[in-house]
This record gives sequence, structure tokens and C-alpha cells, in this order.
Amino acid sequence: MSDAHTPSVSGTGADAARAAGAAAPAAPSGAAAPYDALLLLSFGGPEAPEEVVPFLENVTRGRGIPPERLKEVGKHYFLFGGVSPINEQNRELLAALRKDFAGHGLDLPVYWGNRNWAPYLVDTLREMAADGHRRIAVLATSAYAGYSGCRQYRENLADALARLAAEGLPELRVDKLRHFYNHPGFVRPMIDATLAALAELPASVRPGARLAFTTHSIPDTMAEASGAPDDPARGTPGGAYVAQHLEVARLIADAVAEATGAPERPWELVFQSRSGAPHVPWLEPDICDHLEAVQQAGAPAVVMVPIGFVSDHMEVKYDLDTEARAKAAELGLPVARAATVGADPRFTAAVRDLVLERAAAERGAAPERCALGRLGPARDVCAAACCPNPRAPRPAAAGA
Repeated sequence: MSDAHTPSVSGTGADAARAAGAAAPAAPSGAAAPYDALLLLSFGGPEAPEEVVPFLENVTRGRGIPPERLKEVGKHYFLFGGVSPINEQNRELLAALRKDFAGHGLDLPVYWGNRNWAPYLVDTLREMAADGHRRIAVLATSAYAGYSGCRQYRENLADALARLAAEGLPELRVDKLRHFYNHPGFVRPMIDATLAALAELPASVRPGARLAFTTHSIPDTMAEASGAPDDPARGTPGGAYVAQHLEVARLIADAVAEATGAPERPWELVFQSRSGAPHVPWLEPDICDHLEAVQQAGAPAVVMVPIGFVSDHMEVKYDLDTEARAKAAELGLPVARAATVGADPRFTAAVRDLVLERAAAERGAAPERCALGRLGPARDVCAAACCPNPRAPRPAAAGA
């Protein structure tokens, strides 16, 4: 396996991890205590044409997807040379987090592991154990409640920890940081990106441009079950997943209206990247269907704002920049697309804030929690029954 596919922090392997378990590591001290490392946990993606189908097999394992369908989906990647942008974007975020932490005197090493491609989560946790880390904060690159964006990552953590235990490695404790969808460090970069996208439109259509806030479509039943049973947002149409996205959309729309000195322009929450069977209801409308509907209704232009994504990975590059733009061109509808937060310094500062906030809470303090809007900060620890696995219950780490 090439160096490009190995974790950015080198480890010493399983033998060293066993040796490290012989003597207890020193207790963490400082503002990040009790944590001694941060894990950036993401989806992963192929970085060469020959990796595309194996990667898709990892993503869809256990779902009975035929090879022909995987090859069809793989065409999206081949349009970009068989390389997903997500791994390089994670490297950029990793470097930005390390720079931010060092610049603020936070002595907390940062590692990176993926769900579906190298560097694999289990390999990174094995490396962290070898390096002597035992109490790990986890940042998943998904801002919202939901099975795929939260609980599945917790299941992945449980699977990886079980494998390490079977290998006789030291026990690790992992704590997933709270959902950050309404943290100022996530919302404010999106506000600025939306304003920048509006400025890209021709001046003649800019005043009447609509905002289309986009996120990943999921099955209706999964959306309704998202969030904790006692979460007020769980009782809203679409459950916590939709409620949280609507909150971010409203915050951005209000801020754009204030910044431009104009009344709030029309906006909608729309969906993309559907991958399920046609007979199963998923969240709608699809972005392409939405573009056609608003064009027929007389909208002069649309700004697409991908609030459901942390970086400009394949589902942004293909579904919006390729497919949706082609649809808009077919309709003669001017469109622009706002950037995602990526490694924006405000977002990296937000991650630092989330780490220090959770660390303080674990020490028994009552930290101030940054959150914009009406829903307030998300809970630190996921409830046992939140965002259930739609197929069958499975062990999940970092929760109640």
C-alpha cells in the first residue's frame, strides 16, 4: 500500500501497542484533559481508477448491490480520473487542525481514519494505541443527527474497538464530539460562501435569485427516526435530520437578507445523492427536479448551498457541479454554488472549541456551549435509542 494511503502520523505497530499496554500512560493534563488525542473520522474515497470498484464494494457491503450497478456509479468517479477529492480535503483539514491547535497552545495530537478506505479506522486506532493514547475525542465529518451521519460511525468505532480487543491491544475509550450543525464556526463560513456565490450571478438576475439548501437524501423512515426519542426535533416532520437542516438554512437565509439589505429571498431545503431502491420513499425534492420547478415558476436564478456537507467531495462535485449544473444549463437557468466550509479557520477553531468544551464537561465543569438559533447545542452523549440502525440493532460506541 502506498504512502499516500497511510495515516499521517506514523505508528510502531501492534507489537509496540502490546508493549505500551504493559505500563499505564501518563494521565493527560491541560485544557484537553482527559483526552490525549483527537481522531478525525471520515467516509474515505478512492485515489486511483483501480480503487473505485473496491471502494464502492466497501460502501455497499451487505446490501446486495449487483456489480453492474457499482460500475455504473463508478462512472461518476472516472469523470474525475478515478479520484475522489475527499481524502485530499481530509489531509487539508488534518493539517489545519494541527496548525490551529499548535497556534493556541493545545497539545493534542490529531489522527485521521476512514470508514470505507485507507487510512482505515481500525488501522488508525491500532496506531493510536501503539503511540500510547487511551482517551480519544472523535470528530466525525458529519454535522447532523441521523443513522448514516452519526450512529453508523459509532457502530464503526465499536467494530474497530472489538477487533483491537481481540488482538489483545490496550483498551481505548472514544467519545464522539457533539453535532456541530449550528455552531457559529460552521454556519458563518456558509453565510459568507452564500454571499460570494450570489455575487457570481449576473447583476440582472441577482436580486431575484432563490436559495436552494442541499443535503444528502435519506429514506423517509430513517429521517423520521433521526435524533433521540426525547429530542423536541424528533417530533417534527422529518425528525431531527430535517429540523436541523431547516434551522441552518433559516440562519443563513436571515443572515444573507441582513447582509444584502434586502427582504429574505425565497429558499427551500432540497436533496441530492439518492441511492436507494425506487420503491422506497426518500426525502424529496431532488435538486434537479427543484431547478426545473422553480424555473417554470419564473425564478431568474438559483444559488445552491450544500449545507449537508463539510467539504467539496464527490457528491458535491458530481451531483451539484456536474449533474445539477447540466440541468440548469438545459433549462437556461443561471446558477451558482456556494463553497463548503472545508478547512476554513473558523471551522478549525470550532473543532478546538468542541474539544475543549467536551473536555471541561468530562472534568465535571459546566462549559459555555456555542450554538446559533432556536434548537440549542446538541447533547454530548447520544441516547441509546437515537438514530436506530434501519436493518437490525448493532453495538455502537461513544453513546449512552
